Amino acid sequence: MDLNIKTKLASGYRNVEGGLFSAVTKADVGDGFASMQEKVTLMGWADPFYPDPSLPEHVMSAMMENLKRGFLAHYTMPIGSLELRQAIARKIKNFNHIETDPKRNIMVTPGSDSGLYFSMSLFINPGDEVLVPDPSYPNNFLNTTLLGGKIVPFPLLADDHFQINIPGLEKLITPKTKMLVLTHPNNPTSTVFRKENLVALSEFIISHDLILVVDQAFEDLVFDDIEFVSPASLPGMWERTVTIFSISKGMGLSGLRVGYILAHERIMDVFYGSAVNVVGATNTLSQLGAIAALENDAFIAGYRTIFNSRRKLTFDILSQVPGVRMALPESGFFSWLDVSALGDSTEVMKYLIREARVAVNDGKNYGSLGNGWIRIVHGCLADDQEAMDSIKRVAAALKKFPHK
Repeated sequence: MDLNIKTKLASGYRNVEGGLFSAVTKADVGDGFASMQEKVTLMGWADPFYPDPSLPEHVMSAMMENLKRGFLAHYTMPIGSLELRQAIARKIKNFNHIETDPKRNIMVTPGSDSGLYFSMSLFINPGDEVLVPDPSYPNNFLNTTLLGGKIVPFPLLADDHFQINIPGLEKLITPKTKMLVLTHPNNPTSTVFRKENLVALSEFIISHDLILVVDQAFEDLVFDDIEFVSPASLPGMWERTVTIFSISKGMGLSGLRVGYILAHERIMDVFYGSAVNVVGATNTLSQLGAIAALENDAFIAGYRTIFNSRRKLTFDILSQVPGVRMALPESGFFSWLDVSALGDSTEVMKYLIREARVAVNDGKNYGSLGNGWIRIVHGCLADDQEAMDSIKRVAAALKKFPHK
């Protein structure tokens, strides 16, 4: 092929690679990670109980009943069915303590990843600067680049318990700063940002007239009685915050691909006006499954019990490995391990595939400060014993790792 296609691409996409011509270590890029499934245990996808069946019976029944009616050949409005938006509004009132109008403040998206990209795209012009936590969810970085913005990372340090350093943020502000994007609880560190930290952050955002985009995909799974606060509920933040939610994590319904966006009507009006062009309509059957899950969400408590037990067992097993440092996870179903004393995190990741037959995430995918760390999704697999046996294989392999 003589055409140099990269010269034709939009600038934000020119350095993006999907694994067809180079090695890619990010688990959800290409199919390299999935191709290892027959040989190793995949503990790098934040997909609860993967790959085992885990659909709650009442959600399955609701979807099967609707499947027989035949309407599923049709789509809903691109902003999502009103019945689902009403169910979401009730959840947001009860859990997030925010009063919403389902006809003016909520939009359904085909997963939270598309919702995050859509949310950021409303505000970022080429050259706009976006404050991004490091380490944090890879899409926070890549979305900024794809949209032509400039990534301005701010560090989340283990010595600070990965909380946000507001004086440090002040030093990064320029006339081009437009947005701060946050994953709360944070992925991969599992950090739940404390209320006092978020209040200080909100004051910073308001004082500099910024937009906050916050991804709360893991909000359902917070442990140790840590108070979870939605930034949009804080004084002065409703008008300048876009919040993205998911049923993939706490509800374990990743395959349904249902997320939703919450925002002030002045922002939501733009979402409504462009939804058909950007995200289309979320799958009709999936929306019906989401309604059943939201109307009867008691099963989340059972999942929380499972993941609470697994995080403790994982910590007990891995924190004892020489050269490994980690904290007990505050949320979610993954552990964040400092393996820098052992060696390069990419080499550790590859070593675990060979020696432990377990595929984990290289911390480098989560920002420059992820170098030397790995993420292990201990929420994979339905059987607790099988999951912990995999963690024990990781521990045994790391104990034999040839230290740098």
